[in-house]
Amino acid sequence: MSKLQRKPRQQQSVDLEAKYKRFELMENPFPTSPVNKDSTDRRINGTIYEADIRTKEYEKIETDFLKKAQTDPSHLRLGYIVDTSYIGRGNGKSAFLVNLINRMNQEYCLDISDELNKCFALYVAPELGGRTKTFDSFVDLIFGAIYSSGIIASSLASMRLDAIAEVYPDLKIDEDDEQKLIESLNSEEWLKKQGVESRKLMEVILKNKFLQKLPNEFPLLSFRHGFFDSFISKESFRETYQNLKKGREKLDFVFSHLVQMFMASGFNGAYIFVDDFERVPDFQSARQRRDFSAELRSVLLDGPYENARYGFFNMFLVLHAGVPALISEAWSSSGLDQRYPLSPKVASPHLIPFEKLNREHVSLLINKYLAEYRSDSFVGDNLAPFTLGAINIIAESSEYNAAIILRTCSALIEKSLADDRKDIDEDFVRSEIEKREGVVPGKEPSLDDSNATDLLKKATDG
Repeated sequence: MSKLQRKPRQQQSVDLEAKYKRFELMENPFPTSPVNKDSTDRRINGTIYEADIRTKEYEKIETDFLKKAQTDPSHLRLGYIVDTSYIGRGNGKSAFLVNLINRMNQEYCLDISDELNKCFALYVAPELGGRTKTFDSFVDLIFGAIYSSGIIASSLASMRLDAIAEVYPDLKIDEDDEQKLIESLNSEEWLKKQGVESRKLMEVILKNKFLQKLPNEFPLLSFRHGFFDSFISKESFRETYQNLKKGREKLDFVFSHLVQMFMASGFNGAYIFVDDFERVPDFQSARQRRDFSAELRSVLLDGPYENARYGFFNMFLVLHAGVPALISEAWSSSGLDQRYPLSPKVASPHLIPFEKLNREHVSLLINKYLAEYRSDSFVGDNLAPFTLGAINIIAESSEYNAAIILRTCSALIEKSLADDRKDIDEDFVRSEIEKREGVVPGKEPSLDDSNATDLLKKATDG
């Protein structure tokens, strides 16, 4: 018989149900990996976020930083988001940062500050394995965040748009899509099609009062050096930065010259959020920590940089619970602790405690992920298939650590489907936890585990 007519001994059932249909879910909604803001998976890129859990932290940042006038020279320039739990990673700080930055960049803080400030926000994460030991390598990360954020292209577009209004007042640019407008204003071909000479625009732009002290090597002035027009794009900035020497040249570029350009384009401030800051001091010697804190104080507060003069870049260091003790000596010797103490005796506006979740938060968190992957036909309890008792056990066994809670929920969904269960109740959760004897797959170490790092002890022991 021809293989075209031969059939297998077993065929798929025509009534086969989709895997997660039993729980009225499209997929398993719970992530098993840490937050990665560049991922396309909504479960781990911070897109699924319950803002009600971190209302207190957000309101403190908004009140003490974002709504304060950037033009006031005494405004706060350094803040600490400090984990109050010693249990380790996974308390939700990265997701909080990703959503805070997105919120700020929606309208560049103009809406938050009632148009008092126009600020952009950047996310910086020191590299794993101790590669970000020196302040030079830290500045490389900051420039990388500036470049990849697109804020250079936005600033160039803003300055060109203002210049077009002055040089070509009759030219009408009808474009409602802001991202497309930025791309057009950074396209030499598009400008030529509109009859716009980019050289004329640059001559107008360079009359801005904030640009009068720029060196000839800065990309905005490069078109003056050749016989042919050199169109300035964000790539011009990357190439220039890569050719700069370590130390003062790079610091001047980021903390003086870029600051001048951003102010010329209409911004009056910016925020740099440094996630997992402990990756820096964890690998530094005592001398390297002192040098790092001295450089940080210089660029933020009292060094020979435009940033120190205006307080343009404000920085938030995100710290795990033991990190303040780890870096306190360096902060003290550099004088930084006098202005922004790591452990003030009273509540201080520059210190934002990042507290552990409570039971209500855990229910909100689980409900948020379930809701994002519910079938349209779902009618019932928002927390189904989990019972409230099951959620309480999950929370307690996970020590209210958000990452462990989500991973545990993911594993319980899979196990309950494999066991043909219709719900995830208290007895089932307790039974699964006892089977694992506290070893949930991918579980973060607790202080009782032999492989765990006690950050407080590490800091105290130096």
